[in-house]
Amino acid sequence: MTTLLVIAKEPLPGRVKTRLTPPFTPQQAARLAEAALVDTLHAVAAAPATRRVLVLDGAPGPWLPAGFEVLPQCAGGLAERLADAFAHCSGPALLIGMDTPQVTPELLTVDFAGCDAYLGPAEDGGFWALGLAEPEPALLRGVPMSTPVTGAAQRERLLAAGLRVRELPRLRDVDTAADAHAVAALARHGRFAAQLARCTPVTR
Repeated sequence: MTTLLVIAKEPLPGRVKTRLTPPFTPQQAARLAEAALVDTLHAVAAAPATRRVLVLDGAPGPWLPAGFEVLPQCAGGLAERLADAFAHCSGPALLIGMDTPQVTPELLTVDFAGCDAYLGPAEDGGFWALGLAEPEPALLRGVPMSTPVTGAAQRERLLAAGLRVRELPRLRDVDTAADAHAVAALARHGRFAAQLARCTPVTR
């Protein structure tokens, strides 16, 4: 069985989903971020795992379901924070973010038989999931994050280490308003889609 890790920020106005403002207000963006996080956490809760961990920048709130450990994110850039998350694992682990509320328990049900790593590419060139049969923080440190080539660079790092990499389906991250509407259309019955329907864009 696998450890499932979710790396996330506390959904506070002005700290999360800033690329949604405009057209949404910081408060609306925070509510959308919370809904995305809750959808993600519930998918993780429903997936088979021996351990479920929220690696959090901030403090947990009432949105956190039962059954999760909470670990603070370390200081440093995203690559260092992802590496540190894996450093807290002693067996197979799959890490995802809070930007893909369309994720399902089935997508998170991974089997490392016959492979050493999983990579879930994102449409923006990054990745939404990374799984390691033997967590090794050095596989992430120094990988350029938040660029159009992040996913390719992470894949090359894994292959250069001699790992057998299996690819997960490509998903779309929620970064912009267009992303939000596209993702909500894929998961119409989720909390994220319901929250988006309640948000009225601000006109300027």
